Amino acid sequence: MDYAKLPQKWTLLLYVASMTPAAKKALDNIRTICEKHLSGNYSLDIVDLLENPAVAEGEGIFAVPTLVRQFPLPLRKIIGDLSESEKVLAGLDIPADTAA
Repeated sequence: MDYAKLPQKWTLLLYVASMTPAAKKALDNIRTICEKHLSGNYSLDIVDLLENPAVAEGEGIFAVPTLVRQFPLPLRKIIGDLSESEKVLAGLDIPADTAA
């Protein structure tokens, strides 16, 4: 199935604790992956846990950076700098052959 052509947008959240080098790398990596495989059919929001510390407990975030796929369901979480794109694609359940 070509997820990039689905009418609904993918909703992703990247949890960070300020824009550290690891957070910047994770952000760059997920943007690259999304543009290649979701072709602009996504929204990506960054949540800084230093600005909103209560969010971490409420969302079950124990390490940063953490990427959360909120939509499509089911919810999925990936921890790290997201540099291994094959693992990120598998973790998000995006087939590797969906490049735009």
